[in-house]
Amino acid sequence: MDNYLHLKHLCFKYTGIGASTQDVLNNITLSLGVNECVAIIGQSGSGKTTLIQHFTGLLKPSSGYVFYGDQDIWAKSFRKSVLRKKIGLVFQFPETQLFEESVAKDIAFGPKNMGLQQVDIEQRVVEAMQAMELDPALFRNRSPFHLSEGEKRRVAIAGVLAMQPDMLVFDEPTAGLDPKSVQRFAMIVRRLVEAGKAIVIVSHSMDFVAEVADRVIALHAGKLVYDGNPCDFFADIKRLRDIGLERPSLLEALDTWHRPVPPFLQGVISFQEFQNKIKKFAHFHEL
Repeated sequence: MDNYLHLKHLCFKYTGIGASTQDVLNNITLSLGVNECVAIIGQSGSGKTTLIQHFTGLLKPSSGYVFYGDQDIWAKSFRKSVLRKKIGLVFQFPETQLFEESVAKDIAFGPKNMGLQQVDIEQRVVEAMQAMELDPALFRNRSPFHLSEGEKRRVAIAGVLAMQPDMLVFDEPTAGLDPKSVQRFAMIVRRLVEAGKAIVIVSHSMDFVAEVADRVIALHAGKLVYDGNPCDFFADIKRLRDIGLERPSLLEALDTWHRPVPPFLQGVISFQEFQNKIKKFAHFHEL
């Protein structure tokens, strides 16, 4: 699965009474593929959620194209049901959709609807629980409604993961979570990328973006204004100011240091990487 989702010159505007005549998305061209975590960022109203709804055909472009491989997903011959199995879309607060009496049954719901054999369903449930750090022995028979908010969210995401999509798309996955749950989720995201998944995250948290993203796509007023390396993006203070975004907390903290940043910390934008670099530096100088 190389770059297999392509948006070309995509524009979108809502229609109906009271709808704005302006494009919500304007001439968006980008490609998404494997082994990377892409963060889509921008102010509220910049078009982030509208953009990801085009990935699975929930919204149809006003103009432009969405390709899955070399297939136009809006061609009459294309089956969108196939695409929705390949791309798992996880909206905000997915835990509100939990409904089964046990964690295992909730996670199994998607694979069952795919018509899989029971042995395959069970294997997918166990693998999805393990991927989301939910010990099957401890969680499988528990009611999802008696879990913590962070655990509920991981169960909901495990239900999507059990369908084995190639790409997972998250809309504000850390909203409402405590710092410990956010840190745990960041580690899970990195492992999913290492396992070959394509991860797309819409987030307002620049700290979380700094922790997990290999690539940043920035939107402003419906236009794509940046697509590239997170370090380069957060280094451009003027651009951040122009599009109304803040830098990660670590970079703000380093600015108050009032001394040159050591060479071994140049380009570091996340607290996890900062800690790792400091530990490595300290260990080296102990030898």
